Amino acid sequence: MTVLPIVTVGDPVLRERAAEVSPEELPSLQELIDDLIETRRAAGGAGLAAPQVGVSKRIAVVEVDAATRYSYKPLVPLTVIVNPVVEHASSEMLLINEGCLSLPDLRGDVPRHLRLTVRHLDRRGQPQVATLEGLTAGTFQHEIDHLDGMLLVDRADPRSFSTWEQFERHHREAFLQRVAGFVR
Repeated sequence: MTVLPIVTVGDPVLRERAAEVSPEELPSLQELIDDLIETRRAAGGAGLAAPQVGVSKRIAVVEVDAATRYSYKPLVPLTVIVNPVVEHASSEMLLINEGCLSLPDLRGDVPRHLRLTVRHLDRRGQPQVATLEGLTAGTFQHEIDHLDGMLLVDRADPRSFSTWEQFERHHREAFLQRVAGFVR
């Protein structure tokens, strides 16, 4: 496995809708999936999408463990999502302060659906259905946005932007209080 360089805002691949992956392609993409996992773990993010390493394929990984930089998020076991489709999303929204590995040192408040159902393939091409809530639902929406060429700067109120340092200093406590009931 290899830790790949993460592309940052301004790279055109981040603005493209990533290409669908056929089940026949998946065997040849296993190394990429392993590299996405390794890169996500090395960077300490909650997820990573293939476009973030310069590959325009509809593949992302989500994993929240003790090593993530998002210690307040609920743990999420390693999940590989291929060709995800949001099947249902609640109308109820949650404002989540997010960061992004492709936007180093920038955070912003993004409205996310509180609950959603996602259909996708796993890394072996097996169909999966995930019903997600709270901050976990927000994490999946963030990664799916990457596959659609969207970044948090497209959805966030620009007045909410801050650096990690300023978030920690001035906003973290209020954010944690606001989302305490949604950490599931």
